[in-house]
Amino acid sequence: MRLADIIGWSESQISMVEQGHRKPTRAFTVSVDAAMRLGGRLIELYDMLDSLASQSPEWFRPWIEVEREAHTLRFWAPLIVPGMLQVEGYARALLSGEPGVSEDGVEELVKARLDRQNILARPDPPRLWVVLDETVLARPVGSPEIMAAQIAHLLEAGKEKHISIQILPHSAYNTVGLAGSFVVAELSGAAADMVYVESQGTEGRVTDRVKEVERLRFKHDAIRADALSRRESLNAIKEMMRRWTA
Repeated sequence: MRLADIIGWSESQISMVEQGHRKPTRAFTVSVDAAMRLGGRLIELYDMLDSLASQSPEWFRPWIEVEREAHTLRFWAPLIVPGMLQVEGYARALLSGEPGVSEDGVEELVKARLDRQNILARPDPPRLWVVLDETVLARPVGSPEIMAAQIAHLLEAGKEKHISIQILPHSAYNTVGLAGSFVVAELSGAAADMVYVESQGTEGRVTDRVKEVERLRFKHDAIRADALSRRESLNAIKEMMRRWTA
């Protein structure tokens, strides 16, 4: 293998990194960046991911990479706005409510959450299919001003071509999603699709088990089938915006 000869790593070591069985060191990343003449882009990505990982719980770190690699993210959120679409004030109000988290800890978590949203500004952002329960728009978080800012952000995000936001109205009487929120990440090529399941415990669950991925994808489809259309959902968000700014 030519890369192995250039950077001085064995083919087996490189294979372990490629398959995700071994975390690359920064020195390895610098060598690969130079060998492939990437102009520092790979180093920049490594440093950003390393920074995000250091600010996130260990169990959540694999999901950060999954988000970056996914071409589609399917969200179901019955209680709060997903982190990928939260504004700073909303995120801070939520994280400040966690027992035992220091003020500095809250700021680190807020920064990490907002940094994760950078994938939406890429030239090739992932496709977001977001279904929010009607309760999410009405649940007070922080203050009326914070809620108005958050709803306004949802309204603008929902107009983007790569983001679809649909509202599940109470009138649908849908019970499929009452168990809690989840995200299905669809990846390209041979990579297995993954899911993240929110938990009320100390850790959520990240898994690529085929049966669980398929079960939650089917759940997402069932919930979305009862949701308002994209246009109707934007109108519902506009109506809620008027309530929060009244």
